[in-house]
Amino acid sequence: MPLVVGDGVFDAWSWCESDLLEWRAPRERARAVLDTSSPIDADNPPGLVFVLRGPCSFLPRELARLHAFGHGLTDEEALAPYGIDDATDLLYEHRVRPRDVLWLAAPTLAALLWGLHDWAHFHNHGPFDDPPATELQCDLVALAWLRQNREELGLSNETLSRVTGELVAISTRRYEEARRTPPFDLARVFSDYPKIGG
Repeated sequence: MPLVVGDGVFDAWSWCESDLLEWRAPRERARAVLDTSSPIDADNPPGLVFVLRGPCSFLPRELARLHAFGHGLTDEEALAPYGIDDATDLLYEHRVRPRDVLWLAAPTLAALLWGLHDWAHFHNHGPFDDPPATELQCDLVALAWLRQNREELGLSNETLSRVTGELVAISTRRYEEARRTPPFDLARVFSDYPKIGG
């Protein structure tokens, strides 16, 4: 995916290619009925968790079943929900491909979107000195991945259009809270990414 934010926002853009993410919905829920009803907001949605494929001592961990339900999890560990930023740094530091150690549990479209957002962080290291731009870039990549997999996910044009608008609003608020002006037209970039840059 192309980088559209300025130099220095990421110190290692695409340090590791993202070629595969295993996503699992709860066992009782088919992908065709992915819950798309909840609006996308900036809150961390329930049920979103990255489950470890096996031991991984350098990541902060908790029991997966405390956060992901309906997957038949027992003693499996997961990346602790508070550890997303730590994992971004640690996966890069250890040069461990995320696909080799994590899979994503996400019961809703909101959880899947923010899981994809975090997945983008894991593959594109940055110092996080510019949060609005860092988050904007990861939002764009997550949305592009949703669009690429729309048929498999059963996402309509209407749903994707709604999600796009919600992400524009979230990004706009981030820049407003930082008392900064976005470097380009957010609505245009969200609509056209990855075809165009800023």
